[in-house]
Amino acid sequence: MLMRKRDGFSLIELLIVIAIILLIAAIAIPNLLRARMAANESSAVASIRSISIAETAYYTAFPTIGFALQIQHLGRTSPCTPAPTTACLLDDNLANAVPGSPGHSGYQFLATGISMGSVINSAYVAGGTPIVASSTGTQDFCAASDAVIRSKPAIGGAPVTTVAGCQAYPVAR
Repeated sequence: MLMRKRDGFSLIELLIVIAIILLIAAIAIPNLLRARMAANESSAVASIRSISIAETAYYTAFPTIGFALQIQHLGRTSPCTPAPTTACLLDDNLANAVPGSPGHSGYQFLATGISMGSVINSAYVAGGTPIVASSTGTQDFCAASDAVIRSKPAIGGAPVTTVAGCQAYPVAR
């Protein structure tokens, strides 16, 4: 009786291939997570910049109010009619990325108009913090009325809401 030649792989060969794939995945996944956090942080800086631009436009459009009292007032609904509570200046995904929401690109944001003792809101603070510190991002970001973006290592919690708190952050590079 002639022995037939068997085609295919042995169990040991398959286990070796699976072990190699798992090793490559173990090396690649941390790099992927770091890249995702860096992308989230870049998006957060761009979002703070967009909020600052929207605050300045709001101040110009509604001079009797000054800066928007809260970030949601900068947003828009469909169809959008500019008003003090729906200024149509920010996308709703960003305008509603407040603490307690799913956020925007791993971050949550607040923008607060501050009256500084006058009738109108003569200052504002825009802040962003990762939804899960050290997982969706490692830096908190903010900008005040001077529109300078500042950052510090994230500790979790809500974004900064005071001018002094924001100005205590080092200027972002």
